[in-house]
Amino acid sequence: MASIGQIVPQTPGNDVLARARQRAALVPDCMVEARRIANTVIAGWHGRRKRGIGENFWQFRPYSEGESLARIDWRRSARDDHTYVRDLEWEAAHTVWLWADVSPSMMYKSTLGTVSKESRALVLMLALAEILARSGERIGCPGVMEPISARNAAERLATAIMHAPLAEGLPDTGMIRGASDIVLIGDFLDDADRIMERITPLSRRNLRGHVVEIADPAEETFPYSGRTEFTDPETGERLVSGRAEMLREDYQRAYLARREYLGQSLRRLGWSFVFHRTDHLASEALAAVHGYLSGNPPRLAGAR
Repeated sequence: MASIGQIVPQTPGNDVLARARQRAALVPDCMVEARRIANTVIAGWHGRRKRGIGENFWQFRPYSEGESLARIDWRRSARDDHTYVRDLEWEAAHTVWLWADVSPSMMYKSTLGTVSKESRALVLMLALAEILARSGERIGCPGVMEPISARNAAERLATAIMHAPLAEGLPDTGMIRGASDIVLIGDFLDDADRIMERITPLSRRNLRGHVVEIADPAEETFPYSGRTEFTDPETGERLVSGRAEMLREDYQRAYLARREYLGQSLRRLGWSFVFHRTDHLASEALAAVHGYLSGNPPRLAGAR
């Protein structure tokens, strides 16, 4: 039968340098797509900023009796018959650490998916960086970029990713200090208990976490039949099944049980969990994660 999926792009052997170059070549296109998606999601969102003590102008509003006359903006008030107060922003910049998995399994794309898992993960990370940067938050990436607060933080993160050494597995978080959020984006196909062994200590460090599991639709539906060869992109191990369709029911049961266990374990830590398939709109996952970050948990089918 015809191939349903493949590692995209294919890299001969374990050529880490070639994989790093391919990832770097992918980032500019991901940045363009990330900005497009961010513009879509951000249209109805005004960020976390609110009226308070700060230096930047926020809005004009009508003067209320009893307020200090020093706050009146006489120039604006002179334009009509009303008296206006000049409000400033309360700049409560928060640090959000973003990480996307770039291990070999993330390079998979089936004929049922629109993009590879790696591409979707990078787009989500950069789109989230774009939205958070516009609201004045500090953006960082463990082991890649120290937190910065800048309007072009997403572009700077994209540049840092292009030149960062290729690393596999969950990131080193030793550089993270103080209360902050961390968003981990990947396929999380490793043993769930081992994943939780890495994540649990983070929850004890006053880190509020958010996990986004990216899956290709073929990984969930298992559309294979007939003689099929499966290859582990991490180890190179191969499995040949004479009648792959006979494995479907057991596979799906195990696959869903692993995901449910991971989601429940994360929720017990107070972390959020979002499942996202690459044949769905990236904006769905982006809106869900943003909802958790802003304290407004989404009511979406894909949000766990």
